[in-house]
Amino acid sequence: TPGTPGTPSTHGTLVVANHISWLDVVALLACEPVALVAKREVGRWPVVGPLARRIDTCFIDRGSLRALPQAVDRVREFLAAGRTVAVFPQGTTWCTAAGGTFRRALFQAAVDARVPVRPVTLDYVQHGTPSTVAGFLGDDGFVPSLHRVARADGLTVRIRAHAPLASTGPGVDRRVLAAAAQESVFQNRPRRHG
Repeated sequence: TPGTPGTPSTHGTLVVANHISWLDVVALLACEPVALVAKREVGRWPVVGPLARRIDTCFIDRGSLRALPQAVDRVREFLAAGRTVAVFPQGTTWCTAAGGTFRRALFQAAVDARVPVRPVTLDYVQHGTPSTVAGFLGDDGFVPSLHRVARADGLTVRIRAHAPLASTGPGVDRRVLAAAAQESVFQNRPRRHG
């Protein structure tokens, strides 16, 4: 059905998901073609970097607030052109059910382009039990993480798309959208992820 992973949209859609691992990008791309927003360093990683560059990723220098308006504008252009763009509004990876607060800036692109926001929840399980093996946290290096994931027996990613959120209407702004998307993404996440 429209708005679920695996069914490309005929209009622009901002997909917002919780962020656990570099593997999240691969999982979302397996469902549908998306453009991404990612930190600049991702472009230099083996495996994921070439893939990210190939799909029109908007790389952001997270240390420069001045770069953010250009990133929002680029995402708005993609959305207005009918593209689906995936972002991880936590700004970093988290393995806990609570996650981090969704940053609001990129939701402005959906408001400006007047396109829906589709919240998506990602979880990793091994043999049906929540797992942190795919987690990419702190000083974790990409190559050790890749080896850990490759050795993980029975690792599965679960992807759940939630009802789209309208970016237009009375009282709707980026703050409202970010809060509603965060609630959708985290409402049914397992409490123990380990």
